[in-house]
Amino acid sequence: MNKLFDVIFVYSSVVFNILISALYIATKFGNMVLMQVFGGLVISLMVPFTITLLGYMREKATKRTIISNGIILFYLFLELLLDYILKIPFREILEIHVPYIIVFYAALFSMIGVSFEKNKKMGHVVVVTFLILMVCLVYCLFPI
Repeated sequence: MNKLFDVIFVYSSVVFNILISALYIATKFGNMVLMQVFGGLVISLMVPFTITLLGYMREKATKRTIISNGIILFYLFLELLLDYILKIPFREILEIHVPYIIVFYAALFSMIGVSFEKNKKMGHVVVVTFLILMVCLVYCLFPI
């Protein structure tokens, strides 16, 4: 059963990175419909990450794995709260945006760390999709 949780975790991490990359591209082009779709899909990843957290807890995985999974879920909950429930323009409020960015990158690096712990080859796949995410972020932020 542990292998199933590992597969769910790694694939969810890859999907997360791809969805965030797509979200950045949709943002660059100002496509609100795609932004909502990709954003909703990112939030829906709360389900598989919750499943893996509960599975890892039940199977007494390492504390690092459980804490990393918790950080990812905390980020997803924060995203849900700020973007979908409170609907505040938090990206324009520096006091909120900076901690949000810190939690976002903590979640990304948690995905990378756990993926390498579970499977080195898939860890590399997660890193590649992370790098794609970074390229899309740069593309989104800079006038090209």
